[in-house]
Amino acid sequence: MDRLSRDAVVGQEFTEVAASADPLPRRAEQLVTLVRRVMPYDGAWLALTDPDHTRYSPLVARDLADPVRLFLAGSTHARDIEGAGLARPAPPRSLSDAPYPAEEIETWAECLLPAGYHQGIAVALFAGDGRHVGFFAGLWGDPEPPGPEVHRLLARLTPLLGQGIDPMRSLTAAAGLVRAASAGVVLHADGGIVGLPGLGEDALLAAGSPVLGAARAAIEGGAVYRSFLWPRGGDHAPWGHARITVLARSTELPVSLIGIVLVSPAGDLQGLSPRELQVLGLVVEGCSNRQIARQLVITVSTVAAHMENILAKLAVPSRTLAATRAERTGLYVPRQDVRPDP
Repeated sequence: MDRLSRDAVVGQEFTEVAASADPLPRRAEQLVTLVRRVMPYDGAWLALTDPDHTRYSPLVARDLADPVRLFLAGSTHARDIEGAGLARPAPPRSLSDAPYPAEEIETWAECLLPAGYHQGIAVALFAGDGRHVGFFAGLWGDPEPPGPEVHRLLARLTPLLGQGIDPMRSLTAAAGLVRAASAGVVLHADGGIVGLPGLGEDALLAAGSPVLGAARAAIEGGAVYRSFLWPRGGDHAPWGHARITVLARSTELPVSLIGIVLVSPAGDLQGLSPRELQVLGLVVEGCSNRQIARQLVITVSTVAAHMENILAKLAVPSRTLAATRAERTGLYVPRQDVRPDP
């Protein structure tokens, strides 16, 4: 098979792998293997970027010693990438393209040169909508810089690498399971959030929102899935309720992504009023009638009356079953303002 035919075959395989529904780690491994067929490297590194670009989460570290893997995943390497302008959309660049010698670049001076790598080529990876999703680097022990053909091939494959490792694909697919979701964000372990492609914005999901605090608490508590209601406009829901759905990340995604939060219509509230939903939420949290009365600044007898209505509307005989029904059907409203018990 001649070179042009080989490149065409690899290009087709690249397209298929990048678009496949395989788990992200498997797609990444396959893509790095395909790169080697057209660009025989001595070592390779493929990683996802964090939102603040302070470090990268490795997906594949091919033929690299452990110290090299650890260094490339650290903040020094991320700083070198940023300082060299390699985190911006641009054609692949090799070490020989750098404006200063390798000995003046910490990543090379402290890590790659001592490990026997004297040349490399790297490129930032972007999703189709322009999001910076990762970084790829190929490394060689040979001091001869990679030629124009290597640059050309990697430039042609770069968009497919970005598509193939985009973690939002899995999250967007999960979001599609929530009917009529209108807004969504991705939660990051460092407290940051990123909007989900294809969905709008909602003030309930703004940075610092108590909704996001409740979502993080659910995930940190071990929940894989959680659905609850949130009143719009205050405790008494003058603008109705929104449904909040929390989905923890799948195991294929990096630990920097902890899950997604979606906003959708509230759905059937079983005829429960905003106040009854408040009371039911506190029942779910294990509060007694006296504690509920103190929390909502109402009388115990009023709480008892609300409970009687709740049991009738949910068609259950006890508050325990009411709490179970509320959690199962997503009728739970978390506390908006926790009042400490005396």
